[in-house]
Amino acid sequence: MPDMTEAPPVTEPDYDRLLRANLERVFNERDADRRTAALDELFVAEPVMFEPTGIVRGRAAIGAVAGTLLGRFGPTFRFMPVGPAVGHHGLGSLRWEAGPEGGPVAITGTDVAEVVDGRIVRLWVLLDPPAA
Repeated sequence: MPDMTEAPPVTEPDYDRLLRANLERVFNERDADRRTAALDELFVAEPVMFEPTGIVRGRAAIGAVAGTLLGRFGPTFRFMPVGPAVGHHGLGSLRWEAGPEGGPVAITGTDVAEVVDGRIVRLWVLLDPPAA
């Protein structure tokens, strides 16, 4: 029987570095200019983010969502990675938790990203259901 598998790409992106940078430099960044610079570096020119409540198109719109979240949840609210990101063949995921720094975890979820040439093309934000 012939081998039906294909060889993996020569180089895979560093999913852990990219998805952790997205949490820290975009979704935890309170300075809009630094957040914009991070978006320019980490995302393609016209990215799409899928949230449970809608679809967000473009770097500026993603930055606005991050800024709104940080403003809504207070000055110590942070997203923190849980374990390393994993991925292959252009798809990576990172589990995270969020809440006030040093306080209880308010929400948990997973970011799943399609990555092309080392940059995020599409990002899905998957929220875990609340604990019963």
